[in-house]
Amino acid sequence: MHQLLNKFYLFIIVTVITGLVLTGCKKEKTPPPPPSGPPEVGVIVVKPENVSLTTELSGRTVPQMVAEVRPQVSGVIKKRTFVEGSDVKEGQLLYQIDPATFEAAFASAKAVQARVEATLTSARLNEGRYRDLVKIKAVSQQDYDNIYATLKQTEAELAVAKAAVETARINLAYTKVSATISGRIGRSTVTNGALVTANQPTALATIQQLDSMYVDVTQSTADLLKLKQNLANGVLKKSGSAQVKLILEDGSKYPLPGTLKFSEATVDQSTGSVTLRAVFPNPSQALLPGMFVRALLEEGINENAILIPQRGVTRNSKGEAMVMVIGAEEKVEPRPIKVVRTVADSWLVSDGLKAGDRVILEGLQKARPGTQVKAVPFGSAPTTPPGGPPQPAQPAKK
Repeated sequence: MHQLLNKFYLFIIVTVITGLVLTGCKKEKTPPPPPSGPPEVGVIVVKPENVSLTTELSGRTVPQMVAEVRPQVSGVIKKRTFVEGSDVKEGQLLYQIDPATFEAAFASAKAVQARVEATLTSARLNEGRYRDLVKIKAVSQQDYDNIYATLKQTEAELAVAKAAVETARINLAYTKVSATISGRIGRSTVTNGALVTANQPTALATIQQLDSMYVDVTQSTADLLKLKQNLANGVLKKSGSAQVKLILEDGSKYPLPGTLKFSEATVDQSTGSVTLRAVFPNPSQALLPGMFVRALLEEGINENAILIPQRGVTRNSKGEAMVMVIGAEEKVEPRPIKVVRTVADSWLVSDGLKAGDRVILEGLQKARPGTQVKAVPFGSAPTTPPGGPPQPAQPAKK
């Protein structure tokens, strides 16, 4: 019985092994994939275009008009008549200085003028009588000359008295401290009852005109000279109007454009830069004095600009800018180029490329120098799947 079981087990093992061997023999070999064609790369064709070039400079806002309110006579502030932070008009009363002493001085000057005028009337009458008497030799010429001199002296004293009256009147008027310009007034540095002095260094308040705002930015002299050279050589052409756009501190764009007014004639020796000033309308008073801003200035228009997206530009070991182009026989060629600056997400190329060149932007990992590639427009869907050409269907296993 035991021997019978051993033979049965042996028969089963031999049967299984035989089945596996036959199955392995029937397995068909998979044919090797056919050789794939040249790899596809996305390219753009170089076309010169019309590009408006701008430069971004940092600066600060400056009020177009500023007036520091200071007293022109000494005295005690009797009343303040404005609200801090409000808009005031030119000629509006801001402070009232106690006018009592100035009213008295004005009255005294007028009295002195009246006295001199009375003396002058008497002197003129005497001069008239003596003029008639000297003609008939009733008085000597010396007596007439003395009377005439007294008349002229009195006339001079009257002129002095009138000037004193005018001075007293002006000083009395100065007790009313008024706004010299229209604008927004800041905080007051004095209160009622404070003693102020004429032409004191500390301003009582400051008025700033905010309807339009200056923006002062600085530009290096090297950039300025390069810009002038490009304009002189014809690389750039002046645009119709020198408009300036503004970017605020939070990165938002100011909605209204400005105008470039002038460039400073003197170079700052400490920074080697010049100051440019632009003026911006500020109807909503969104711009406040002292704000940090960035100004976009129009330099000019390049009518034959070559722009290459930054993704297509690499650097070699020397730091030179390089692009891969498709040359003769559809083979990849490295091409050194010279880039000037960035324009949005592209490089502005000054040398190394010409119209009609095909620059590789997509598939650079497959674009080895000297290899043959298939050029397709950049951004189009690839015709060859990533794994190579499609494989033929395999027969079902039996």
